Amino acid sequence: MSGEWIEVCAVDEIEEEDVIRFDHGERTFAVYRTDKGHFYASDGYCTHEKFHLSNGLVMGNVIECPKHNGRFDIPTGAAKRAPVCVDLRMYPVKVESDSVFIKID
Repeated sequence: MSGEWIEVCAVDEIEEEDVIRFDHGERTFAVYRTDKGHFYASDGYCTHEKFHLSNGLVMGNVIECPKHNGRFDIPTGAAKRAPVCVDLRMYPVKVESDSVFIKID
């Protein structure tokens, strides 16, 4: 997969079981930290009604959209609970020198 690595934030800027919004160019991403300290990134909007996932609730490996309580699996982006039925697009994440990076195309 080609693309460039973009620095999002410092590791300690995302609490465990939290999500932040990251804008780059014309795009919005959601960057998650699970309860196990793992980092993931997806498109920043719910696939149901384009609501910002950064306003959602992270519970373990699940993000719940604040609009209609649809849920996605954070590691895979899979839609888990109605009304969402389209999976999230996920992006590779790496942590280097206490910074979080995502790879976008």
